[in-house]
Amino acid sequence: MSKHVIVETEKGIARVTLNRGEVHNAFNQDMIADLHEAFIKLAVADDVNVVVLTGAGKSFSAGADMNWMKEAATYSEEENFQDALALANMLKSLYELPQLTIAAVYGAAMGGGMGLVSCCDFVIAAEDTKFALSEVKLGLIPATIAPYVMRAIGKRQARRYFQTAEFISAAHALNIGLIHEVVDNAEAVSAKLDEKLALIAKNGPEAMRAAKALVDDISGAGVIADTELYDTAIRIAKIRAGEESQEGLSAFLEKRQANWIK
Repeated sequence: MSKHVIVETEKGIARVTLNRGEVHNAFNQDMIADLHEAFIKLAVADDVNVVVLTGAGKSFSAGADMNWMKEAATYSEEENFQDALALANMLKSLYELPQLTIAAVYGAAMGGGMGLVSCCDFVIAAEDTKFALSEVKLGLIPATIAPYVMRAIGKRQARRYFQTAEFISAAHALNIGLIHEVVDNAEAVSAKLDEKLALIAKNGPEAMRAAKALVDDISGAGVIADTELYDTAIRIAKIRAGEESQEGLSAFLEKRQANWIK
């Protein structure tokens, strides 16, 4: 595994850190592959009871790395499908971890970063954190993260934010169910996380896993079908290959308005 992702395990807690702080932990294909590998290994780690996900530097994750997106703009539809499927499989591996998953969030959680947040069981965020589903500004859609975001905030909110791409404050993210607790700043996120981990350490680890499975089984929202992954990957592959997304990405990289803005 590269240094894009750091995994440290101690006393039943695995801390998974996104380690591309210089680009606000934006995703590229290497980080996606490393995260997927980490989650697959943690899923069978019987000595791990809690998985904490956080980011190095000033942000949790700014979403997709624009250099990666620029490269993807040259892909065929099939190459875009395989690229999107890799992200979809990584998100699924996080969402389906049997352990309690906690996201410690600050700075920004945009696009795919908001997808990671939505996959976690418990989210603590600093009050100045900015969330957004900004894909439509580039002529894209939040396809691969959609199953998890919709499970977190529901269809009604998703219809709004998938289309408006507006920023969501931490206070509002709390109101719509995206996150669970808001604290003052990044340092307070760390302190609150330690407080919660000390509380969780008193719980039976087997009972916690069974309790998580209970929620998923009764709600019917625990299993992400392969057909759902393929459908979302196909959707983003098609739209990435379209003229509008090509224009949107070019406009962003060239720091100009897209041609649909009058």
